[in-house]
Amino acid sequence: MMPDLGKYTVTVLGSYAATLVLLAALVALTLWRGARVKRALEAQEKRMKDNV
Repeated sequence: MMPDLGKYTVTVLGSYAATLVLLAALVALTLWRGARVKRALEAQEKRMKDNV
């Protein structure tokens, strides 16, 4: 299933691993920031509703 990469095996697999780690970090950061923004918007809506 995996092609013979010869002397580049470590480099290629390291690149794949780094890519997966960076993608996972990007997804986690996006989810964390989305939750933070959602909480901020809910708080702002509550403040606006309380002022009416």
